[in-house]
Amino acid sequence: MSRPPGRVSGLVPLAVAVASLIASALWLVVHEGDISASGLLPGVLACLAAAQLCRRIGAQIVLSRPIRGFWRRHSHAAFCLFLSSILVVAVYGARQPALSPYLFAGLVLAVVMSMLGFLNLPLGDRSLLNVLRILLDGLTVAVAGALIFFAVVVDFAAPDVTAGIRTGMSLVGTGGLIALVVIGRAAAAPAGPIDAVALRLLTIAPLSGVLIAVLEIMGDEYIRNVVAALALPVVGTAIGAAAYRQIWVLGRTTPEPESEAPRRSFFNLLPVLAVSSTAGLLVVLSAREMTWSQRMVIIGAVLIAGFVVLRQLTGLYENRRLLGGIRDKQAELEHLAMHDSLTGLANRARFGQILAERLEAHLPAAVLLIDVDDFKTVNDSMGHALGDQLLYEVAQRLRHSSRAATDLPARLGGDEFAVLLSGDDAGYAEQAAGRILEVLSAPFRVGEHQLLAQASVGVALAGPGDSADEVLRNADIAMYAAKDAGKASWIRYEPRMRADLVNHARLGSELHNALIRHELFLLYQPVFDLTTGRMSGAEALVRWRHPDRGFISPVDFIPVAERSGLIVPLGKFVLREACTQLARWQAELGPAAIRSINVNVAARQLRDAGFVDEVWAALRDSGLQPGNLVLEVTESSVLDGRRVRETLEALHAMGISLALDDFGTGQSSLSLLRAFPVDVLKLDKSFVDGISEGADRGRLAVAAAVAQLAEYLGLSAVAEGIETEAQANRLREMGYRLGQGFHLARPLPPDEAAALMVATVPALDQATLT
Repeated sequence: MSRPPGRVSGLVPLAVAVASLIASALWLVVHEGDISASGLLPGVLACLAAAQLCRRIGAQIVLSRPIRGFWRRHSHAAFCLFLSSILVVAVYGARQPALSPYLFAGLVLAVVMSMLGFLNLPLGDRSLLNVLRILLDGLTVAVAGALIFFAVVVDFAAPDVTAGIRTGMSLVGTGGLIALVVIGRAAAAPAGPIDAVALRLLTIAPLSGVLIAVLEIMGDEYIRNVVAALALPVVGTAIGAAAYRQIWVLGRTTPEPESEAPRRSFFNLLPVLAVSSTAGLLVVLSAREMTWSQRMVIIGAVLIAGFVVLRQLTGLYENRRLLGGIRDKQAELEHLAMHDSLTGLANRARFGQILAERLEAHLPAAVLLIDVDDFKTVNDSMGHALGDQLLYEVAQRLRHSSRAATDLPARLGGDEFAVLLSGDDAGYAEQAAGRILEVLSAPFRVGEHQLLAQASVGVALAGPGDSADEVLRNADIAMYAAKDAGKASWIRYEPRMRADLVNHARLGSELHNALIRHELFLLYQPVFDLTTGRMSGAEALVRWRHPDRGFISPVDFIPVAERSGLIVPLGKFVLREACTQLARWQAELGPAAIRSINVNVAARQLRDAGFVDEVWAALRDSGLQPGNLVLEVTESSVLDGRRVRETLEALHAMGISLALDDFGTGQSSLSLLRAFPVDVLKLDKSFVDGISEGADRGRLAVAAAVAQLAEYLGLSAVAEGIETEAQANRLREMGYRLGQGFHLARPLPPDEAAALMVATVPALDQATLT
């Protein structure tokens, strides 16, 4: 397992390169131009430091592929210089190192690698015409450089410089000139990705190559020794300084605006300078043995070429001025396409692109998927504007808690964020998830409000052969598992989770078919009057008998229905079936029938805009009155937002009774009684268990308090989960009038429930007579 590297700084390698350059200069001063193997060692260190700096940038996952490729190529160029310097030191030592073929071979390879790096960058329009224009510029400079070196510089070569050395150094000089053209094209590309100052620093290397070639050919032994000692430290320091500048720019929070004109004007003049130099050379050479008429023709041709060049320059200036606005808009659109407009973080497209590139390169990666818990409540209760401010603050905390060089925070959409880690170490990923939860746990200051925005985090490590979509899907599965586990936590993905998800999806499909095929049915849990023993109501409970699997527990299929959205049609079925059954009982049994039926309602149903109309239609079609229906809701459902509150108020205004189920288990039970219309409190089973023994004084206190609270507020109190006679007696003593549980009666089919209604009526009459 690989652990993500620390933050990229690069200051130490740059210091090594600069110190190497200074050491070379001091060596020359002290030894008066004489060099040895020791005098060449600083160049070795400078090239190695430059290679290290460029490699650091090429390893950053947050950068685009062209930028990483550009700096990787320059790390290769610096490494070629490093190898050549090692060979010069090992083979030649102080014996004519300046004329070593290893030296100019390394320089030629470095120039080639540098140009390949520039070719990785976007060059704007890649049409045939533009490619031809670039090729012509390069050929112009190449021919001019070759003419200057082979026709002029070589003529002044020192006597001890062999033909091979002259040819090799001429190639180095010509290659340096071509490299300047390539740099110019990269600098002139729209929205160039490389920093302008870094490009200017890089020009020192090819310019140094041109100067080295001239001095190695024309200079005497002293000059050649000086060049041999300073060449590689200068080139290595130039490359290292350019890389450090790029690192520094990438590390800034807000990039400074760059001026495009200065980066283009000099490089656009290179072909012009090449033509002018060649024309001047032609004039000088032709002046030796020509008549004045021939000279005038050549001078006229040169002037015409100059006028054409000036005309081209004016056209270039006009085109650049017209295209300036278009390029700015293009850069803005490209930024918007890859970044979230609200938070400034990378968006889903950029996150997926970088993750896919990393996986394609077989590099380790991990994804943290972060979803803000209960964010919908903030939006519904406080407005979308304040919700957007909260999302912005969450994004800033994620940005500051992520390491700039190795982590990529992003907003995938809505209240869903993600962080890409450049490693697959499980321990580090889990620590990062815990750090994010800790950072988000502190309250947020949003406007005049202090808001608590906790989150659920899913952790997924990229495995061999995983695609970007699969890693994101795994993180999403783990994030939902964290929500199911209670929110405000993190869970790491395990393969079994996907199997569970597949089983849930299959069960959801079968549940959808079960609704169509009428495989679902209702049982009725009687609610008794604990004083008289009469059955006073019933709670409708849905059951599923699968044709192949047999009986499927509600514990298994109800969560699937809630997650898939099938809870809405399922709830509609239960509501209509329960209302129809109560109407049938009342028609068949008369006074012996129960007066009301209890139906559980999920938060998803309460958020549905048509739920109130649906309830009204069920009552109308069955012939019941609103007072015959009791809707049971949980505390978490009631707190689900403004729409839920409005739905409950509308239902209560119709005359429908509302029961607060599992009362006492939530964190805001008492405040709910003031904020929402409640008619019935149902004491949770956890407070009934063990109540008869009296050992748990806390349960006794809560159970007694709920009974007294209901009495004071004029509400009905129902005790759930009564399983023994002793529990029933103790609850009756506390003041509970109603109760349900297996001791009193298990959930029954409609016929058995009807029989039980009739059977409990005589008990009521006998008690009344007594």
